[in-house]
Amino acid sequence: MPHTFDWDNFEDIAIALTDKFPDTDPLTVRFTDMHKWITELDGFSGDPEKSNEAKLEAIQMAWNEEFHDREN
Repeated sequence: MPHTFDWDNFEDIAIALTDKFPDTDPLTVRFTDMHKWITELDGFSGDPEKSNEAKLEAIQMAWNEEFHDREN
């Protein structure tokens, strides 16, 4: 069975977003776009209606950390 994740798996989402959008600075992405991108990720099994601003902020910060880790 493939690995699945939902809104509370911030690190998994951050890794997947960095893999899919390696040249995108996470701090430049609007939450509406990020929400869409997350729901379209392979393995994402969360309910699109269950996200909120706090979860999106946490995901954005995890993504930003992953993005900068890969720059080095």
